Amino acid sequence: MPIRLLPSALVDQIAAGEVVERPASLVKELVENSLDAGARRIEVDCEAGGMSLVRVLDDGHGIPEDELPLAVQRHATSKIATALDLAAIRSMGFRGEALPSIGSVARLRIASRAAGAARGAELRIDGGEMQPTAPSAQPQGTLVEVRDLFFNLPARRKFLRAESTELGHIARLVERFALARFDVAFRLRHGGRVLIDAPLAETPLLQRARIASIMGEAFMDGALPIDRQAGRVSLRGWLGQPQAARAASDQQFAYVNGRAVRDRLLANAIRLGYRDVLYHGRQPAYLLHLDIEPEWVDVNAHPQKLELRFRDGRQVHDFVFRAVHDALGVGAGVAAPTASPTALGVAAGGAIAGDSGINQPGAFEFATAAPGFWPSAGPVGSPAVRDDAGAPAAAFAATAVPVGMGVSAGSLGVAVAQLHGVYIFAQSEAGLVLVDAHAAHERVLYERMKRGFGGRPAVQRLLEPIVIETAVHETEAFEGHAAEFAAAGFDLGVLAPGRLALRAVPALLAQADLEPLVRQVLGDLREERGEHHLEAAAHVLLGNIACRAAIRANRRLTLPEMNALLRDMETTERAGQCNHGRPTWTLLTLAQLDQLFLRGR
Repeated sequence: MPIRLLPSALVDQIAAGEVVERPASLVKELVENSLDAGARRIEVDCEAGGMSLVRVLDDGHGIPEDELPLAVQRHATSKIATALDLAAIRSMGFRGEALPSIGSVARLRIASRAAGAARGAELRIDGGEMQPTAPSAQPQGTLVEVRDLFFNLPARRKFLRAESTELGHIARLVERFALARFDVAFRLRHGGRVLIDAPLAETPLLQRARIASIMGEAFMDGALPIDRQAGRVSLRGWLGQPQAARAASDQQFAYVNGRAVRDRLLANAIRLGYRDVLYHGRQPAYLLHLDIEPEWVDVNAHPQKLELRFRDGRQVHDFVFRAVHDALGVGAGVAAPTASPTALGVAAGGAIAGDSGINQPGAFEFATAAPGFWPSAGPVGSPAVRDDAGAPAAAFAATAVPVGMGVSAGSLGVAVAQLHGVYIFAQSEAGLVLVDAHAAHERVLYERMKRGFGGRPAVQRLLEPIVIETAVHETEAFEGHAAEFAAAGFDLGVLAPGRLALRAVPALLAQADLEPLVRQVLGDLREERGEHHLEAAAHVLLGNIACRAAIRANRRLTLPEMNALLRDMETTERAGQCNHGRPTWTLLTLAQLDQLFLRGR
């Protein structure tokens, strides 16, 4: 087949394949145009999951009538003019491809009225065929209506999913916009039914209400605010508590200069920030905005602008990691993981008169633990748990001391008892604090060992060098990071292109599987996110050591030992979770205790 020029209509349809993937793609491009136009209110209407109709109405500055035909030409835009502008993108869109691409695969109608214009105008495109402009009664702003997506490309239309699936993608997208721009009101309707209504949220209280409506009240109730800045880079938003982590990553929202992104570098930095407070296999929830100079980030790296590249990815990664890590490193008394009424077997609306809820499924375990709690009580039901020395745990578990007898009470209160050799009970001003002694001691030891590991690590020489076969480009990448390996305690050198020799490792890693570890770190370094993995590997071993050295279950503790542990927790970062992400303590407030026993009813 000879070389030929493709018809312009076919060129537009090919371009549309990169821009228009599904109805949600239409919404994304049109809403971004509305935001660039300075809109303060954006309304999205859909029918049949967006396959029959997508309509976006805004109150932005509009398009002058004489520019409407130009707006639907390929690579026509008002957002950039030179290559210098491309190096510092400040707008959401910039390529000038969306409208012509949409017009080539759907029936497109644009009605707009520019600020100060006497009247509006509209333009129609039907499968790439443009009609003349006509007068319109459109108020100031722009309305874009897209009907019958892929009507002229039935093969593409077959790849669309069910109506509910496509609508779900649109709703998720509008939620992302709503969490990005609190200064804009958003509304999504489907078939006349309002699905999302997010009014302007320019005060902290209204912003909180918007976030809670999308991410849930539970997220906002326990979220940790974060606001960090380093030079001209800042990170702000909210981090979900580790104990509120989820099985899915559906509540992870990351933005760069207001643009929603799916960036592996950012996701990895945030995950590392949570690394030793998150339960295995769980996903944290967060809403984070990274603001950076436009010159330092390339948003022209993905057809749909979902991925980007940083000029200095390693510095960005380190900044985000440190910011998240430090924000989560709070003492035990800062944010109490208070038990919820439902966790105590009490209905949300209050207990029913005559039924305390204690004997219901999932009820608080005082019902079964009480017989072993008091020294005078004999074994009821299961036999009493015994400590390592063989003495019944009940013999010492109820030893109590009144508050104020020479013991200084901190935010976690004063220890009054130990239950079954596992849990510490403490009385605080807020109520009853319950502590898992092993988990809490594990965290205290772990943080103490990490501080001791902060200097140059001890090195273990290997009896025989380990030869690691790599790709040639991995060898070249290593040469640029050899100093980092050396600082971490590795003696690693290049034998030949594609071959590395490992001669010494940090003493803490002597028993680790070294070859896969080095390969993983090399791969991470290529993606500018690997310097913390060497540290993380050592921390995993420190965590295992702390777990083995911590207080074991059924060990008898004296009241001074219990109080010493509580005081250590109050001065230890991340004391709310053990090294594996399990909670170390919880609080039963006086109000919850009153509810359990129907006091005040």
